[in-house]
Amino acid sequence: MSPDPARTPADGPDEALRRTLGVGRRRFLSTCTAVAAGAIAAPVLGASPALAGDHHGGHDHDHDHDHDHGHGNDVLVPARKRGIILYTVRDATGRDPLSTDLPSGFREVFKQLARYGYRQVEFAGYGQHANAPGGANLESVEGAKLLRRWLDEYGLRAQGNHGFIPSSWPLTTPDLDTFKKHLEIANILGMDHMGTGGDPTGSSYRADWDVAADKWNVLGRIARREGIKLYTHNHDAAYGFLLDAGPLDDQGRPTRSSGIRKLEYFLKITDPALVWLEMDIFWAHVAQYKFHTYTAPDGTTREQVFDPAAVVTRYNHRYPLFHAKDGVVSTTNGQGYEMVPFGTGVIDYRTFFTRVGNTDYRNPMIEDDNAPSATDLGQSLRYAKISYDNLAALRRRRH
Repeated sequence: MSPDPARTPADGPDEALRRTLGVGRRRFLSTCTAVAAGAIAAPVLGASPALAGDHHGGHDHDHDHDHDHGHGNDVLVPARKRGIILYTVRDATGRDPLSTDLPSGFREVFKQLARYGYRQVEFAGYGQHANAPGGANLESVEGAKLLRRWLDEYGLRAQGNHGFIPSSWPLTTPDLDTFKKHLEIANILGMDHMGTGGDPTGSSYRADWDVAADKWNVLGRIARREGIKLYTHNHDAAYGFLLDAGPLDDQGRPTRSSGIRKLEYFLKITDPALVWLEMDIFWAHVAQYKFHTYTAPDGTTREQVFDPAAVVTRYNHRYPLFHAKDGVVSTTNGQGYEMVPFGTGVIDYRTFFTRVGNTDYRNPMIEDDNAPSATDLGQSLRYAKISYDNLAALRRRRH
């Protein structure tokens, strides 16, 4: 990469990031100071200050490959595994190309993401602006063929989609037909996985998770016949404690917990050959912050700290996909964190990716729910680049 003529020898990676974000030096330094102070009390295992480690500048696709090759096994996320869910740049895919010179619609966004170095994308539906090539709705066989052509053109691979999972149970014929159509689209796009952004159930009761497991086993079997792995993407609530013990309430439902977490119960009762998961690492850390005590069957309060990496290791091949999303400490929103671009927060991804291993199996997808901005139309793609550079910079610690 050619040197930046605007950068002086005294500029470090923090200064480069400050300029990229377009914030003043005083605001940037005060933010970093607050993050570093919060990290002291961060409710995560192995939390580290923002921007610690081996951060370096951006690089293009070809340079990235050579850079990884030179570091050998030090690279935590191989170049071919670096992905992004398109929800992060949903404002760009949904933008009217006739109204701006910024990348707009799927094809232009693919081109830009490939320039940053991304090799994989995860869809969040197949809609874009009506004036973009292909029209508004590409949720069809013909639309999928067009998307596949653009993906191939820019060297990208589709790895999943947050799309249609039937809500009905037992399955209705229309829902089953729609589900099969989405499987056909997934195959055209070359996906190994297809899933949803919602939990199998929003309930805390074991009986409801039993029903959800039956449904997902059936759907997973249908998907596997088409060569697709079905996955559920989960936020914090699914890692709360299952209500499965103790006195019953006036509706006959248990009021206490054996200490097992809802999603771990789901993993135990679903077929590992049919059902997979995508961990959103940010929300798993929110769960660690929120759900650390439960009421045992005898009425006592017990503590059990959630360890996201340990769950992935315990159910090793069940987690082929991640959402890689970062946060800074917050003591005011009830979640413990506020989202920030990947690599600029306190979640210790170096330790997390080292612990979960399987770099040739895992597919981390950058996500930043807050990347789109109504006042800064280029922000989401700019954040996508910052996040890519920080993901590519992750290296194992040398002993």
